[in-house]
Amino acid sequence: MPSAVVSPQPKWWKSAVVYQIYPASFCDSNGDGVGDINGITSKLDYLKGTGVTCIWVSPFFQSPQKDMGYDISDYKNVHEPYGTVADVERLIEGCHERGLKVIFDLVINHTSDQHHWFKESRSSKDSPKRDWYHWAPARYDADGNRQPPCNWRGAFGGSVWEWDETTEECELPPPLHPEQPDVNWENADLRRALYDEAILFWLERGCDGFRVDTVNMYSKHEFKDVPIIDPATPWQPAAEKFCNGPRMHDYLREMNKETFSKFDCVTIGELPCTPFDQILDYVSAANAELSCVIQFDLADLDHGRGRFTLLKQDWELSQWKEITRISQSIADPNLGDGWTTTYLENHDQARSVTRYASDAPEHRVNASKMLATYVLSLTGTPLVYQGQEIGMKNCPQDWSIDKEFIDVGTVNCWTEIKQAAKEENKPELLKLGEEGIRLTARDHARTPMQWDSSPQAGFSSNPKTWMRVMDSYIEINAASQVKGEGQRSSTHAFYRHMIALRKAHEDVFVFGSFELLDVTNPHTMTYIKRSTSGKIALIVLNFTAEDQPFELPTELKERKLDQVVDFGAGSGPLAAFEARVFITSD
Repeated sequence: MPSAVVSPQPKWWKSAVVYQIYPASFCDSNGDGVGDINGITSKLDYLKGTGVTCIWVSPFFQSPQKDMGYDISDYKNVHEPYGTVADVERLIEGCHERGLKVIFDLVINHTSDQHHWFKESRSSKDSPKRDWYHWAPARYDADGNRQPPCNWRGAFGGSVWEWDETTEECELPPPLHPEQPDVNWENADLRRALYDEAILFWLERGCDGFRVDTVNMYSKHEFKDVPIIDPATPWQPAAEKFCNGPRMHDYLREMNKETFSKFDCVTIGELPCTPFDQILDYVSAANAELSCVIQFDLADLDHGRGRFTLLKQDWELSQWKEITRISQSIADPNLGDGWTTTYLENHDQARSVTRYASDAPEHRVNASKMLATYVLSLTGTPLVYQGQEIGMKNCPQDWSIDKEFIDVGTVNCWTEIKQAAKEENKPELLKLGEEGIRLTARDHARTPMQWDSSPQAGFSSNPKTWMRVMDSYIEINAASQVKGEGQRSSTHAFYRHMIALRKAHEDVFVFGSFELLDVTNPHTMTYIKRSTSGKIALIVLNFTAEDQPFELPTELKERKLDQVVDFGAGSGPLAAFEARVFITSD
């Protein structure tokens, strides 16, 4: 029998419920069609009422917005349409007045090419900041044609390297966007500048920590060719070369020592392309690197394993169960001293109810509640994305991909698919590409928050919003779920209930051990959470649109049980997308 998770030194972030806010899409306070910092501040009472205890604000820093703020040109200033540093300070104050923590996005693997550091670096090979970024000479083939230093592929086609005419060398951006050059963490002066400007500047103003973007990409492997696995293109997938390089843990320990260790703060690292057996090295308390990490195994379950990253992939519930089991083991004290997170949505992921359950009118509410039960019953720190708490779904199927889908990742992938379909005479690629984008593109998470049933969903007074508001705001909006006729049975009410339940039973839901039952069942997921005192919670989830049989585990048949989650049939067979939660009371 697994032992329960013991937390000898409880940290506030272990029992927190984190709510992510995408500034452009959350709330527009000044009518320009774009969300802003003051809009976030105006909704703090709503967030407090939802039950979340910490908000995570995606990048709001000065940026040319080539990748929605993940291309930062000044860490100490705010993107003008979002507001000012004073506005951010008021947001921090407003959070703390309500007992909320607030964390920001930390993007220090790369900057914008408009950052003054990069402008100086590219100005001359003799610039003092030349090696603050990665530069390398070009190669030349037998015919004298210039070629990149190695054959690494960008995330959406083409070489990851960019040729710079000024100094006639290649510079290395991350695989997503060429105007986001990677900084060179080998340079100690660069690291010190990042610590001062990107981290300490905001911690000293009251920020309670960071979600750390691409945290395992600071240390690169050698710039050498990778094996050819896709003969159709000279550029080959090389994610493993960007991640988990030889000095990664040295850098993180130094960063923690110089910055985070001086504050009572949290660091939630984004950790792509990392095997489970390496994750504990990042989150071990003894290693003093990160508090916890965001993994991609569930997020990538339905796409991303082929040449075109947004194409749909089939998956089975057995995979979901195994990913959950291994992720939960990160917080098992028998295996180490780490911590984990639990999430299904963020700004990089399409809506979970559409992807993993059903957004059909007859199923959407129960399906949203079932997935909420999963996220909020697991050990670890749950991360909830804006709109998830009201059951927002993907964009309508009739939206034009060419006109309405504007994310750089979607645009690049769709362009590559169309080009390949034409050049390789594969018209079926277009259908597959459209199907995948409508299921998994990042755009689905970035439509404006649906606050009420007024024009523009109450997001803005401006009819020209930066991204189109979904028509579903009429039936899916926060106001109708908080105060409307259906508030008692709404998705929002269920989130409030689950968060309160999680808080009331921290010993099982936050710190309890995880034990998976009925492992081979392809339709339902059943697991037990167990506290050190012997309390048990039983969680049963139906991932299908059909009734499924249910029977109490033998261990619990003689125990006194309180049913604390009941929104479907309640007893007997599990109804479509029903969840049930029982807690022992004897």
